[in-house]
Amino acid sequence: MPERLPVARRWAVGALLAMTFTTGLVDAVSYLRLGHVFVANMTGNVVFLGFSVAKGSQVSVLAPIVAMAAFVLGAFFGGHLSKFLGGRPRLWLVRAFTCQALGLTLTALLLGTGVLRPEDRLVLVIIALLGGCSGLQNATVRVLAPRDLMTTVLTQTLTGLTAESVLGTGTGTKPHRKIGSLIAMFAGAATGALLLQLTLAGVVGLAAVLVAGVACVFALAPAPRSAPDDATA
Repeated sequence: MPERLPVARRWAVGALLAMTFTTGLVDAVSYLRLGHVFVANMTGNVVFLGFSVAKGSQVSVLAPIVAMAAFVLGAFFGGHLSKFLGGRPRLWLVRAFTCQALGLTLTALLLGTGVLRPEDRLVLVIIALLGGCSGLQNATVRVLAPRDLMTTVLTQTLTGLTAESVLGTGTGTKPHRKIGSLIAMFAGAATGALLLQLTLAGVVGLAAVLVAGVACVFALAPAPRSAPDDATA
């Protein structure tokens, strides 16, 4: 973990695994209910845009573009938070994840009250809201976490787990975090897929609760022994 991390290692790992689970929930919503688009996995959207070039592919062009644009804006906002508050990591992380939780809460409320529905043109608004939240998460976590706990893109995690295993280079140590990330993403996606049979707003609301819980962890968890606590949050 980076030395600047304001909470003890175990708390940080648990929080980041919760964020990985949340990513699975959100991408289950976007892919299964919002027209086969990803709001957290931008690689998938680029591939979809490539597919759309083929005549008769029936792949949406607008939805991936909206998701990517919103993701970029969310990442831009997250980058600015890191720039101005990076010197106070506890305050920075609390504010970043609180903003994400508020965005997810707003989306859940709009879905729950019927203001937004995935069946009409306003589905793009839902995609934009979720994409912005995911961009903010990525911009924050890429500064915070090691490669095996990136919470969204697991390609490097899976590569490291296999290439550095005893059957590969044999240089890998403590693969537990890598395995935990894979399990968390799978569990989040599976949970989202199952809960979507009952409620769409509820799945987004669950994601909001989890992110709010992560914000609380970074606000209240004990500081690592080797680094002073930033009590400003």
